[in-house]
Amino acid sequence: MINLIKLSVGSETIEGLTAWQADRRAKAADGNPRHVTRMWPKRGDEVLDGGSIYWVIKGAILCRQLILRFDEVVRDDGIRRCGLILRPGLIPVVPVPKRPFQGWRYLNPEDAPADMDPARAAEARLPAELSVALAEIGVL
Repeated sequence: MINLIKLSVGSETIEGLTAWQADRRAKAADGNPRHVTRMWPKRGDEVLDGGSIYWVIKGAILCRQLILRFDEVVRDDGIRRCGLILRPGLIPVVPVPKRPFQGWRYLNPEDAPADMDPARAAEARLPAELSVALAEIGVL
């Protein structure tokens, strides 16, 4: 199993990403959240063996979603793209700082942040910048 990691461009918070995924433009035909990307994962079988996409928001990995499948998406320009079909709902993770990068990358399970303790996940979320600063000094 292997994961993907991607910047959530335009999202300021986990709630912002949740709101975007609730929009009909961000949904697959079956109603699940979908993220369209240009490149198909060459290691797709490994990703679909329980892998998640880890979302980077405001400089930190803050949450993840299970990847259910890949759908082909062809837009008006005729270019074949990969639709990552995701399980609804974002799972908060222990914040980890992450520098910007383009596209998506593979993320080995041993390098992925742990899920947030469910008791802590229910607490009010800190602003992303504060989460990054606390993670950098080892408090989170």
